[in-house]
Amino acid sequence: MRRAFSESLVKIGAENPRLMLLTGDLGFQVFDEFEAAYGPRYVNVGVAEAQLVCASAGLALEGWSPVAYSIASFVTGRAFEQIRVSVAYPGLPVVIVGAGGGYTYSASGPTHHAADDLALMSTLPGMTVVAPGDPEEVSQLFPQLIANHGPAYFRVGRFGEPRYDAEEPAVLGKARLLRNGEQIAILTTGDMAAVTLEAVELLKADGILPIVYQYHTVKPLDTKTLNSLAGEVSTIVVAEEQTPIGGLAAGINAWRATWDGPMKIVRVGPPDRFILGNLERAVLRGRHCYDAMAIAKACSEVWNQSPSS
Repeated sequence: MRRAFSESLVKIGAENPRLMLLTGDLGFQVFDEFEAAYGPRYVNVGVAEAQLVCASAGLALEGWSPVAYSIASFVTGRAFEQIRVSVAYPGLPVVIVGAGGGYTYSASGPTHHAADDLALMSTLPGMTVVAPGDPEEVSQLFPQLIANHGPAYFRVGRFGEPRYDAEEPAVLGKARLLRNGEQIAILTTGDMAAVTLEAVELLKADGILPIVYQYHTVKPLDTKTLNSLAGEVSTIVVAEEQTPIGGLAAGINAWRATWDGPMKIVRVGPPDRFILGNLERAVLRGRHCYDAMAIAKACSEVWNQSPSS
């Protein structure tokens, strides 16, 4: 995803002479092409996340389109007050990019875990929160986010995330249909989309064919699609790599409280506690029951409980 993000920056930079990239002493070799092409429009502020955000806000006030890039746990946690006061409150067009959201840096321990990044950013009024699932979604959504001209958070992974096919293109603010199906729906965000599609392949052997939507835009939440799904399915399975509070599942449960009809919500994701140690990401997902096998199991249980199964 980071390569797709870098390539998108270079492309948009050619079209928008006011685009600037600021980093917190990160992106070695990732942004070389941007720096070579646009020189002064690339600024490394050093290991200073608060200054990264404040400098971006100042540039936005002067008519620039700043993109502030750092590790997700650092830029959302350390600089939260600056994002809240200097970016969200005045509604400035600053795009905060968090690299390695969720447990991308699981092996680096709790200091680098960012299972709360989507929650933190979603609490801020007027903040658009986006978590693409593969390089193609990065390439499609990032230009739309820049054109949106408002405060935004964009969660990206690292390198090597698998690409996947979808039934439709990625549109900011609209859930993206990945697979057609019946009876139950799986809603995902971020790179849990690829894990979910692995689960769908496992389910095919048992004749279970869920609908799959990728909620790359966590805020504002696409409730129109939820309202439509409510007429088709009785259960929604949410697969996320985020704390139970403030993420996609929380948003869907908030929608559920307004829906006048039967609907069961099943969440598959990490627990509401710190995960200690330096587990590899695949091990962490398996241990805390939100890998492909766990998603498939949750869907099987729901399917077998369905009156029409």
